[in-house]
Amino acid sequence: MDRADIVDKAFRNAVASGALPEGSGPSGPLTATDAVAVFRAQCLNRNLDRRSRKMQAEGQGYYTIGSSGHEGMAAVAAALRPTDMAFLHYRDGAFQTMRSAQVPGTTPAWDMLLSFATSMDDPISGGRHKVLGSRALNIPPQTSTIASHLPKSVGAAYSIGMAKRHRPEHAMLADDGLVMCSFGDASSNHSTAQGAINTACWTSYQSIPLPLLFVCEDNGIGISVRTPGGWVKANFAARPGLKYFHADGLNLYDTYRVAQEAAAYVRHRRKPAFLHLSLVRLYGHAGSDLQQAYLNREVFEGWEADDPLLHSARLLIEKNVLNAEEVLAIYQEAEEQCARVAAEVITRPRLQSAEQVMASIIPPKRDCAPTNGPSEAARQAAFGADFKQMDSPQPMSRLLNWALTDLMLEHPEIAMMGEDVGRKGGVYGVTQKLIDRFGPDRMIDTLLDEQSILGLAIGMAHNGFVPMPEIQFLAYLHNAEDQLRGEAATLPFFSTGQFTNPMVIRIAGLGYQKGFGGHFHNDNSLAVLRDIPGLIVACPSRGDDAAMMLRECVRLAREEQRVVVMVEPIALYPMRDLIAEKDGGWMGRYPSPDRRIALGEVGVEGEGPLAILTYGNGRYLSAQAAADLRPDGIGTRIIDMRWLAPLPAEGILAALEGAEKVLIVDECRTTGSQSEALMAFLQENTDLPHARIAAFDSFIATGPAYAATMPSRASIAEAARRLWGAA
Repeated sequence: MDRADIVDKAFRNAVASGALPEGSGPSGPLTATDAVAVFRAQCLNRNLDRRSRKMQAEGQGYYTIGSSGHEGMAAVAAALRPTDMAFLHYRDGAFQTMRSAQVPGTTPAWDMLLSFATSMDDPISGGRHKVLGSRALNIPPQTSTIASHLPKSVGAAYSIGMAKRHRPEHAMLADDGLVMCSFGDASSNHSTAQGAINTACWTSYQSIPLPLLFVCEDNGIGISVRTPGGWVKANFAARPGLKYFHADGLNLYDTYRVAQEAAAYVRHRRKPAFLHLSLVRLYGHAGSDLQQAYLNREVFEGWEADDPLLHSARLLIEKNVLNAEEVLAIYQEAEEQCARVAAEVITRPRLQSAEQVMASIIPPKRDCAPTNGPSEAARQAAFGADFKQMDSPQPMSRLLNWALTDLMLEHPEIAMMGEDVGRKGGVYGVTQKLIDRFGPDRMIDTLLDEQSILGLAIGMAHNGFVPMPEIQFLAYLHNAEDQLRGEAATLPFFSTGQFTNPMVIRIAGLGYQKGFGGHFHNDNSLAVLRDIPGLIVACPSRGDDAAMMLRECVRLAREEQRVVVMVEPIALYPMRDLIAEKDGGWMGRYPSPDRRIALGEVGVEGEGPLAILTYGNGRYLSAQAAADLRPDGIGTRIIDMRWLAPLPAEGILAALEGAEKVLIVDECRTTGSQSEALMAFLQENTDLPHARIAAFDSFIATGPAYAATMPSRASIAEAARRLWGAA
């Protein structure tokens, strides 16, 4: 027999007979009316869980994680405002049902059962996943990732104070609001959770406003692994900058009282708090999980005996708010409602085609107030002495700095964040002087944690900012790549575009740095970025291109709500010369602020029959190789892709018109590189003979062999000769 049916029968019998569990009494500020509302939400949550299990057993529902045992979260929702953004644990159905009761016009049973049935009518995900979430309830959807939502909750909370000083056009959160983020006791051990909570403490310790309420739902187990008794309190009760609260999550009165106290502390002190709820888990981890296979019977039967609905019934009866018959009537009403709605939702259409599934990968465009750009007087004041140098050729690092200055002057909602971006001006000087021009509010020096940097950006984007986080080196992204893959890129997908987190991530990367850092500071693999659906990847090769592409990246984020990554080749930051020393062949003049390079627009240099298709450092080296090929009578055209994802297919094909052969030059590793995709693309779309030269499948060394594993001027020229001379 399903444990859900056993618990259901036990609840009915215990209430009818009066054999209710013992526990603390009903005390605190929760009114009778609100207590009944909380209980109704708890009953609805319980019966939604039961109905989802039945739907799954009948083949009409799919993977689901229940919230039974965590009904205390309904009291937490009652203690908060419905305008407070909530990033939810996947067991928080009771929170969502209670918040629906606070927002007129919402239909919790209907909405959540549509999600369980993966119906296209599901108002949050459109049938793409069983997720909690609602635009009307200010609950961004969260899938079953482990603690990955904690870093962005820090960012969203930080954005509230930031927005009081610099109100973005598309701000969502109230100035006196707070952010709530909930998670399980097992999830609290994850490095992502530890990093996010540490970041919150680090921020609070410096008296920076951070109205954030962490809620740890402690049921004592993570799937099958028990949490040591007392561990959560020992871990979090004495963190600097973090106020600890504890409540009995089985007692709706105690939970409401303590949650209200914690929320008041966060809201008025503008500091983070940690609310620790003691709960139980009913039925197992997920629909297919049988906890009796790995737990002793007395363990889960003990949890069932402490069913929070039994405690709620006891408390309401003790308080003379309801009698036993009224308790059972509310419970039965919820069951009948769920059965009635479930019979309807399973008739609603489900996704069938790839086009339907993919429809929300790209977020919708949004209306933005037009900007005319800063006045010349404002630009002169911001640039200072740099203003007089704009007509002279400059390397990439300087042109990027000027482009960032113009963009931040034009768009006050832009904020940058990262390690050393402020006072130092970045490892390579790209952000020098920006803190003097725009202040520490918009040039945020962060702690050393890439997950927190990207989480800060994601959360700020939820509140209308256009963040520009910097990852200091490409290799460091791997510490935090799930913040892009599992959070930023999936948000519009799982919310049908109702929630977005547009941003431009700047990453210094790729190879060819002479004698510096080895593979920690030279990483020639972009595979982790290229296969994330919806993500745009840009890679400039010249400073003037970089400035114009950066402007397009900001436009894509600001107007089209896209997540964009701009990989900036480190070795080309200071590059001045091309062929001979002091020839200045790789410097450019700063393009006027109204010029940009559109997404998908490739660069072409030359008209020769041998096309060299490349990007980044490859363009620089190919330009050198092209000079070596001229004495051999081999004319070239160098096609700079510029945009690596999505592949600029139309631009490449147009640039190949009149070409006779194609050499792909790829500085990334042979396996998993752009060249693999380009070889397939040329094979499928052209009749042109083609070949490739790419880096070896190796990490990069420090010292004289810093470039030994990657294409060089000489190896590119040799590969071109072989291809051109082949039959």
